[in-house]
Amino acid sequence: MYRVIYKSRSAQPLNWDIVHDITDKSQSNNGTCGVTGVLLASRSHFLQALEGNFESVNNVFRRIAKDERHCDLSIISFSVIDARLFGGWGMRGIGAFDFNKTIESELKNKYGEEEKGIRFPLEEWQALAMINDIKMIRGLPSWKK
Repeated sequence: MYRVIYKSRSAQPLNWDIVHDITDKSQSNNGTCGVTGVLLASRSHFLQALEGNFESVNNVFRRIAKDERHCDLSIISFSVIDARLFGGWGMRGIGAFDFNKTIESELKNKYGEEEKGIRFPLEEWQALAMINDIKMIRGLPSWKK
């Protein structure tokens, strides 16, 4: 089992229509190849984690890398994992651009600010911690293994 985490810059300002379009298509595509994951979206960037077997994760990532909705793609990690963190999530989209001011301020203080939005980390442990923090804020269901 493998996990890839990457960060990229959106080609346009992000909103729920864009996030839903990506996650709706990903749910269908990822379900057929056994990939699970999560997509965070700030005002200007994406942070995504994908999990599954090597071939499936690699194929999905190569397709994503060609997507013109983003640029400046940076791989944060590509690692072997013992178990999924996002089992049951074909692709969960989480917008980090519409939190209330207090929550947004707390996340900016903890992770930094980038282009007036929350800065997505460039280290695996911080990316996973941020995903967990935002999951808890949103009251999302527990991760299934």
